Amino acid sequence: MRGSVDGLGSSTPIGAMLPAIFADDDLAQRFVAGLDEVLAPFLVVLDNLDSYFDPALTPIDFTRWLADWVGAETDGIETHDSPAGAPSVERRLRAAVAAAARLHRVRGTRLGLSEAVRLVFGVTPRITESGAADWHARPLGPVPGDRRPHLHVSLTLPDPAPADTHRLDTLVAAARPAHMPYTVEVIAATAAERTTDR
Repeated sequence: MRGSVDGLGSSTPIGAMLPAIFADDDLAQRFVAGLDEVLAPFLVVLDNLDSYFDPALTPIDFTRWLADWVGAETDGIETHDSPAGAPSVERRLRAAVAAAARLHRVRGTRLGLSEAVRLVFGVTPRITESGAADWHARPLGPVPGDRRPHLHVSLTLPDPAPADTHRLDTLVAAARPAHMPYTVEVIAATAAERTTDR
């Protein structure tokens, strides 16, 4: 939370800007010194405003607000513990905010969905879908893909929690193509997969 900081001096003290008649007035100088102490945090924020909009530099509480502002897919990042070897919660949150603009360009695609899940969970999912594209020299060739649209997202985690399936479901619902019915599953990694990941 932003607020007053003990001992933080003002970058532009008001006392120095008062008319000359108040330069030696002790009461006036002490009065504006109190205002300097209250205004100093605002001036520090304004002096460093560009850093507040850089996900790598901004304070973590402001990063959460920035995530809402840019529409980053962060459902569950703040409360989820990182699996062994995965980036920390804070690093994943900052990465999701930094990637938000790029992900909006590929939203609703397989790449966009995969990247959104990877940023939240730290693991790349397996995605299967019904769509396909093909080319034929003759017209009226076979239509590729399935007639019934479907999307399945499978995520392998070292130590899945019961809430991971709900978190994945919420994330896929937000990042999938709007017309596509979907299913999700979270499965535990085998001992061999855990060794390979390290």
